[in-house]
Amino acid sequence: MIRPLPPERGLLPRDPSGERWLGAVIAVLCFLACLAAAGTVAADRAAQGWARELRSEATVQVRPRVGETGATAAGRAAETLAGVDGVAEAVAMDRKTAEDLLRPWLGAVALDDLPVPFLVTVRLDPVAPASGLTLSRALAEAGMDATVDDHALWRGDVERSAATITLLGLAAFLATVFAAAAAIVYATRAGVEARRSVIETLSLSGATDASIAWLFQRRFALLAFSAGAAGTAVAVVLVAGLRGLGGMDGLSPALPLTWGDALMLSPCPLVAATVALVAARLGAGRAMARPGVLRPGTGDRA
Repeated sequence: MIRPLPPERGLLPRDPSGERWLGAVIAVLCFLACLAAAGTVAADRAAQGWARELRSEATVQVRPRVGETGATAAGRAAETLAGVDGVAEAVAMDRKTAEDLLRPWLGAVALDDLPVPFLVTVRLDPVAPASGLTLSRALAEAGMDATVDDHALWRGDVERSAATITLLGLAAFLATVFAAAAAIVYATRAGVEARRSVIETLSLSGATDASIAWLFQRRFALLAFSAGAAGTAVAVVLVAGLRGLGGMDGLSPALPLTWGDALMLSPCPLVAATVALVAARLGAGRAMARPGVLRPGTGDRA
């Protein structure tokens, strides 16, 4: 009776040069896929943060009455708005803060010759925020001349831009993942095809199709796992380094990173190994099904 051969490592000859290059390709692609994943999550976090910040704030420009100072008018407006339902906080902006906001746009010299508007910053209730119409009505009832900017004019553009950034990042991530998976599948199938003589020898020696397929599955799955782990480790170190150097926002508020982003990359080696496992199983099955492989006990080729 023919018995299956044990799946020992020595049954499959190694190809050091080919496997080394395959491992390098898998490592690089896994590294790029991890960076794309972290960048996509960080970009989406930043975009959603911008939109959320716009929805939760409003700015009021106050024009003082005759005989009233701008600071007094801004203080009355802040006190009025603080009592409106849907407002969490209303703070009158002092002149220095307003100048700091305008200086990048107008320059320090121009600020000395221009009147600085008196502003009130309103932070809205995140659960039930007050509308711009509600704020304007409250100010009008208090007899104040003020203009409310609830960011509605350009909030839609920012939210659309945020959605576009997220979609572009997701597309880049999926493209990198597809490239990595395609490289693993192609290289694994090529490696199986290059060892057709080994498949024939093992088949004549009494090995079953399942045991032969498992030899290839284990070989390429371990290769993909180790290479994917190397690429992922470099990406994790890079992401963690950027997070550690940049503080809360990473190196840039446009791509805020968290420690969870580094942990999120840990499944990448398992994914690479799973792809290689499936590809090796399919490749070995196809190689054994092709004509030219001798079957034991028949003298015929399959």
